[in-house]
Amino acid sequence: MRDTIHPDSEAFAAPPVQPESDSRVYLAVERTFLAWIRTGLAMMGFGFVVARFGVFLREIAAAHPVDPEDSPMMSLWFGTTLVIIGAVVNLIAAIQHVRLIGRLNRGTARIGRPSMIGVTVALLLAALGAAMFGYLIFLAS
Repeated sequence: MRDTIHPDSEAFAAPPVQPESDSRVYLAVERTFLAWIRTGLAMMGFGFVVARFGVFLREIAAAHPVDPEDSPMMSLWFGTTLVIIGAVVNLIAAIQHVRLIGRLNRGTARIGRPSMIGVTVALLLAALGAAMFGYLIFLAS
């Protein structure tokens, strides 16, 4: 009987790659870090636009008499809040990135955990969105 090697045998199996030595893991970590930086910058940029829009509305209000209750002062607060959240996102992303690279280098990184920064940012933005919704409904009534 002839010895034949079956394609599913161990002879054809790729050697296991350790995650800490696989460069794709580090590149994925870098891409994730850059995505968080883009998110923080977008939040800061949008916050700046919202805050400046309030200044634009105040200039229009100065030209046309408006009730003091309809003052667009809240856009400054919402915009400033978005800028602060964006800056905090960038700071936390940098800290988390450095920690994750350190854990990967030590071989102690656990894969499959939810991103706490992602959950936190989502909750903060949901709260800010709810506050904006409430403010806009309040202005409409």
